[in-house]
Amino acid sequence: MESAQFLKDTLRRIDRKGYKAYKDIKGRYDWGDYVLSINHVQGDPFAAPSRVSVHLSREKAAFPAELFATKVRKTALADFLGRSFNRAVRATVKGSRGTGKSGYVGIDHGRQEVLERTSIHISEKEVEARFFMGLPGSGRTILGGEAQAMFFEELPAVVNRALLYKNLKADAVRAHVETVEDQESLRSRLKAAGLVAFVGDGAVLPRRSGVDDRPLTDEAGVVAPFQSPESLAVEFDTPNAGTVRGMGIPRGITLIVGGGFHGKSTLLHALERGVYCHIPGDGRERVATLSETVKIRAEDGRSVEKVDISPFIANLPYERDTVAFSTENASGSTSQVANIMESLETGAEVLLMDEDTCATNLMIRDERMQELVAKDREPITPYIDKARHLYAEYGVSTILVMGGVGDYFDVADTVIMLDNYYAHNVTGRAMEIKELQPSGRQPEGGGHFGAIKARSPRGESFNPSRGKKAVKIDAKGVKTILFGRLEIDLGGVEQLVDESQTRAIGDMLHHLSLHYFTGDLSLRVALTRLMDDIDKGGLDILSPLKRGDYALPRIFEVAAAVNRMRSLKADQRE
Repeated sequence: MESAQFLKDTLRRIDRKGYKAYKDIKGRYDWGDYVLSINHVQGDPFAAPSRVSVHLSREKAAFPAELFATKVRKTALADFLGRSFNRAVRATVKGSRGTGKSGYVGIDHGRQEVLERTSIHISEKEVEARFFMGLPGSGRTILGGEAQAMFFEELPAVVNRALLYKNLKADAVRAHVETVEDQESLRSRLKAAGLVAFVGDGAVLPRRSGVDDRPLTDEAGVVAPFQSPESLAVEFDTPNAGTVRGMGIPRGITLIVGGGFHGKSTLLHALERGVYCHIPGDGRERVATLSETVKIRAEDGRSVEKVDISPFIANLPYERDTVAFSTENASGSTSQVANIMESLETGAEVLLMDEDTCATNLMIRDERMQELVAKDREPITPYIDKARHLYAEYGVSTILVMGGVGDYFDVADTVIMLDNYYAHNVTGRAMEIKELQPSGRQPEGGGHFGAIKARSPRGESFNPSRGKKAVKIDAKGVKTILFGRLEIDLGGVEQLVDESQTRAIGDMLHHLSLHYFTGDLSLRVALTRLMDDIDKGGLDILSPLKRGDYALPRIFEVAAAVNRMRSLKADQRE
């Protein structure tokens, strides 16, 4: 390890030299209060910024042990510190200091969700922050003086403001950790209570826009906090906030109904994101959904590889196989069925659906259409006729936004109506209407749901090479993975929320292909073993580099990426 003075001398020596000379500063430096590690140096000012980390001893950082005593608390504290680091950068760092990314300092800090990340690592011995720095240059010429200002003035100020407990607001740190711990506590207790979801009283569910996930605020006070119907109200004791009250959604089949623009999809979106914890002030801090919940939608044009869609689609024209169905261009109904069956294959226990994003012909065939088109001429069995079998045989619940088809009253256990964003339990009234106005349609689902078949991906499906690079994998925004020459479109995977999750998934695919997609393991078993590896060794197992831009995805989003690879070849298992 070199001294800080050695780095200063090196920057003076390479000042005004060609940009490649920055390679000389790679290494570790003793800063006294912390260790600075320059792990990767960019090749020019326009390349991805250099990867840098700082390491503070536990004694220097001085965080009370109880703030990171459990995995949940450690994740919450790391999340707080990443956000604190980002705020300190905005307050301290000058920014542009030359060409391209010169002067940039940034850390992966997240949005509304609290995710396990690699940007902040907390151990029994130290706190490590991994971030990015754009080394200053004018064209291809090093600006050594500007680099000195970044390393010797700006960075110490950021570390001092962001990573030392004594300089943080203790109440804010503790509130962040305790809020996340309470959310995880709520989520972990749902199954024992016979629930699939919980929406706490006082929650603010509307978001600012489709591209801004922060809570909607209205100066006129129109945004009403959520209030549970008395008949669905439940209470939980949390570790920190005491007893909290809210709406419990029981297992089974739940309909969310109501007029247009009255909050149906808003509630479903909150449940969709309820698989994650949220930061204080988000409004959804007390919305918790079972971790095994998957949002389902139609996804025209996606590829499908050997999925058994026969529970819903059979007897296709020209005797096309639906027991091991494959296509390069799925229709709305076949894509939605594939999404359902793939989620069940991976272990989903709750399916969320919104009629606005579903294939109509998969959701319902009414009495008149049944009369016109006989069942032996219709290959599709609608979801309404399979939902009850799915729950009875596999214990899989459904929460469905349905504003226009009352036939679903026939299979519903719970009906929640949204009226001007206020929730009402109208199950009794829906059952009365069902008796007074029989739908007249005939059930078409047969006597059982059907098989959920496992598949084994073949390792040769995964080629990460591009050009001269044996491995070239990256994320392009939240919804696209560049895997070698292949582009994986995750636009229909609605519970993927962060580009750092997408980046991790790309490298997970490579890891799976090297270690677990060997032909003798099912997709679910392979994914479970990968997640166990990560639970033990962290996301660092995915790369030989100590990356600071991974966030942990769920097993379902990893499976979704596998299933959307147009190169995928898989074998069904008996």
